[in-house]
Amino acid sequence: MSVLAFGTIAFMLAAYVLLDGYDLGVAVVAPFVGRTEGERRAAMQAIGPFWNGNEVWLIAAGGALFALFPAAYASAFSGFYLPFMVVLWLLMGRGVALELRDHFPSAIWRQFWDAVFSLSGALLIALFGITLANLLRGVPLDSHGYFNGTFAFLLNPFALLVAVFAIAALAMHGAAFLAWRVEGAVAARARSAGQALRILCLVLLVLVTVAALVMHAGVSAFTWAAAACAAAAGVYLVAHTAVARGDDRAGFAATTAFVLALMAVASGAIFPYLLRGYPEGSGGMTIYDAAPSAPALASALAVTIVGVIAVCIYSAIVWRRLAGKVRSGE
Repeated sequence: MSVLAFGTIAFMLAAYVLLDGYDLGVAVVAPFVGRTEGERRAAMQAIGPFWNGNEVWLIAAGGALFALFPAAYASAFSGFYLPFMVVLWLLMGRGVALELRDHFPSAIWRQFWDAVFSLSGALLIALFGITLANLLRGVPLDSHGYFNGTFAFLLNPFALLVAVFAIAALAMHGAAFLAWRVEGAVAARARSAGQALRILCLVLLVLVTVAALVMHAGVSAFTWAAAACAAAAGVYLVAHTAVARGDDRAGFAATTAFVLALMAVASGAIFPYLLRGYPEGSGGMTIYDAAPSAPALASALAVTIVGVIAVCIYSAIVWRRLAGKVRSGE
């Protein structure tokens, strides 16, 4: 049952990275693909019907972690409290920018909120990348399983490298989304940006893979590296072929598969730990250590699965009803 609970949370986090990932990616590439006020508005309108609902996955995953693995929830917040608070402020900044941008017909007002939108998106991706990198690397834990380090410890070279890779990967995902959902010059620039970002992602993924091999030498690390490289090669070939024949939907599907593959690889590398200890070999908190009693876990898992199904249905309805493209100037 603990394995099923781990898989449920991993699915919810993967759904969040996949769905809100293209929203955040659009924020990163918006200044480059939108050269006029109308083009930047079109980029924001492309994610307008989706971004708020996509955030539900993150909130639901946090609630599921509290219900399914309360010990890990307490330990994680003891170490990642400051990053999590910054994430909340950045999420609010992104939402406020989207809602207030067009409230006043002032160029300075709109440019300010455009900057907030892009900066908050890039910083959110970076913080999520830093968090994931430290889950892979491990964090110092005391005898009670609580974080025994500093915020500076989290900003290690591996975490910063993963943060840069995460920005590039989700920017590529966001560019593919814009190429598919927006018409005109914005879509053309998004295709060009996606091509450059695919090359950058390949280079960064090789660097991240080498760094992971240095950290965790062994069969699991080589398995992680092989799976990550296979995912990168596959998405590059599919996306390149799709864009070459003008199929933007297939290009977005390719980046979707890329993000899902990376999340699956990361989940496999972390399992069965929820918090890996640092340094290597010092243990950590596993899914079996952090789970509550069997009846409590079964009840929480049943409620969580029902909630996941409800959010999936809602997301499918929204995507079906809002399937049209955005045109600059509308």
